[in-house]
Amino acid sequence: MSGRGGGHDDGIDEVTSALLTASRLLVAISVRSLAAVEDTVTMPQFRLLVVLASQGPAKLVTLAGLLEVNPSTAMRMVDRLAAAGLVDRQASPDSGREIRIQLSDAGRALVDDVTARRRAGIAEVVSRMPPGQRHALVAALRAFTEAGGEPPVGGLARLGWT
Repeated sequence: MSGRGGGHDDGIDEVTSALLTASRLLVAISVRSLAAVEDTVTMPQFRLLVVLASQGPAKLVTLAGLLEVNPSTAMRMVDRLAAAGLVDRQASPDSGREIRIQLSDAGRALVDDVTARRRAGIAEVVSRMPPGQRHALVAALRAFTEAGGEPPVGGLARLGWT
């Protein structure tokens, strides 16, 4: 028997509850990492910057698809980020009618700064875990992100966890 009917669920409910709790902690760390730049960008705008940082320059329609928003919403986000000097718009080398959006140097610096703050916040929590649990967490999170189709973030080799 499986599911919520009181039968055997292979630990799915327990893992789900643990991940929900962990996600609250990660959201709190993410919010704190953005606090220094909250007057500059919102969480959705930062997400657009991160997509550009990881994917490279993109057309508006591509960005909208990656962010799962309407192109008009993506356009408003790009307009605000361009006004703040965080993204640049350039004509596509493939077609003069297409515009490619890319991070500016200031946008890359902002993403790097917020990411460094986020990494430091997570590292602070991880440092309070026993080493054996750290290794088990890495394996579990890798399995979880692979099951969800999320590409890995670099840096694990530097930590000696590969």
